[in-house]
Amino acid sequence: MSAHQIQFPDDSKTQEQPLSASQTTSVADLSAQDGKKDVVVLEDLFNSEDDAVDRVYQAKARVLNKAIQEVGFGRYQMYLFCCAGFGWFADSVWPLITGLIFTPVVAEFKFNGPFLTLAANIGLFVGAVFWALGCDIWGRRWSFNLTLLITGIFGLVAGGSNSFVTLASLLAVVGVGVGGNMPVDSAVFLDFVPGTHQYLLTVMAIWWSFGQLFVSLIAWPLITNFSCDTTAPTCPRSENMGWRYLLFTLGAVTLLLWGVRFFVFKLFESPRYLVGLGRDAEAVEVIRKVAEFNGTATSLTVDQLTEAGRLAGEKTPSLTIERGQSGRKLLSQSSALGIEHIKALFRTKKMAFSTTLLILLWGIIGLASTLYNSFLPFLLNSRGNAFGDGSLFITYRNQFILSVMGIPGALLSGWAVELPYIGRKGTLAISSGLTGAFLFATTTARSSNALLGWNCGYTFFSNIMYGVLYAVSPEVFPAKYRGTGNGLTATATRVFSVVAPIIALYANLETAVPVYVSGGLIIGTGFLALLLPYEPRGKASI
Repeated sequence: MSAHQIQFPDDSKTQEQPLSASQTTSVADLSAQDGKKDVVVLEDLFNSEDDAVDRVYQAKARVLNKAIQEVGFGRYQMYLFCCAGFGWFADSVWPLITGLIFTPVVAEFKFNGPFLTLAANIGLFVGAVFWALGCDIWGRRWSFNLTLLITGIFGLVAGGSNSFVTLASLLAVVGVGVGGNMPVDSAVFLDFVPGTHQYLLTVMAIWWSFGQLFVSLIAWPLITNFSCDTTAPTCPRSENMGWRYLLFTLGAVTLLLWGVRFFVFKLFESPRYLVGLGRDAEAVEVIRKVAEFNGTATSLTVDQLTEAGRLAGEKTPSLTIERGQSGRKLLSQSSALGIEHIKALFRTKKMAFSTTLLILLWGIIGLASTLYNSFLPFLLNSRGNAFGDGSLFITYRNQFILSVMGIPGALLSGWAVELPYIGRKGTLAISSGLTGAFLFATTTARSSNALLGWNCGYTFFSNIMYGVLYAVSPEVFPAKYRGTGNGLTATATRVFSVVAPIIALYANLETAVPVYVSGGLIIGTGFLALLLPYEPRGKASI
């Protein structure tokens, strides 16, 4: 049965059973229907006394968590893992593209190369802010479906660019689309996955590795065989079509992925987002649809959410309750954009420290990684020339090998984050330290193969680092403000990603200075990761 052929459950067969106070506040296991085994319900990341999240939403989110766990991890979540993974794929492919086409584009248009990366990163910054904050305003579905469409269309058109200004402008618009993928798609996936399977958000990084592998595999033959001699005084378009073929291919693939998302898979609106707006009946209907698609059942009712909110409201006299059009009592705070959305992420000292630390982590890693990754093909080529093997073929062969190394890293991260005593924070700290260490080691290379070997280690551990970072941030933010929180962290990394090419404009890329700076910053983030106040391992996000 396709997502468009879901049969609605018969509401007449569902009996309304109000939830008692103990049910709304405890973390006891739910008993599944029809004699099934008990459903494991994890302890919530925020306890009932934690004022980081308003009490009414917190109570309803707990009921939703139990219902999603009751529905289980099934076909819908597996399809969502793939379709949300397309966002990771795009976020890997398109930011990497400026580095991959760097050499032939500079040879043809004769411009200062870092300006191309600067334009792309400005677009990524705008996209991160617009889509991440927007998904808390108009919902997840519009952002989820439009980001890849914009990316594919403008990526395809960018292949026809006849000047640097045109290419830079189009890649900036591509960045607007790409910039929203990671913040939105991580929120979407986490909103539907049971707490026992949240670790899969870390494993989602495997799509990022697939993107690196795919674009490197495509770029290798195209740029090697269809690029002009970069040492020649002129580089006509007719002899330099490789990078254009690459953009045409990636644009078409991105549009194909968007088509799968839009026409084949139907994304339901996030039930947590709907509850944040007070649209309890719609949230319950979404849970029923997912259960039907998975071939399971749910005991969730509207009265359970209403009762949970009522009991929490009684314990919070200062909370203002408003009535919606349905006549039911709704939350006082909606998911409309306002300063309250940002203030909510700094409501308590603990939450403010967590949010600030995450923003700092994303910003520092964004600066360090962009400074190194954006110019990695150029560095491989220039260092290779110094070692006597800097041909485009060797350069892109090495890039392909590095991309392969990211796949086992993504898988390992999903295992490591569930280890006792290590969890998310420990995995992030260890992988950050090793990533920086391998960056420092690259400066000791005295041959092209040695440089490649050290970069393999860097790529392996950096993919673990990114996998954990991309997962732990959405897990810590409450779903009601998850888009805003993801927007703040994504904005930090995009702002510093804009700074990176500006640094490169004035830094000497022939020296090891950018490497030392990047390595030192990433090692520093490893120590900062240990200070994070929340550890999501074994707990359910709300």
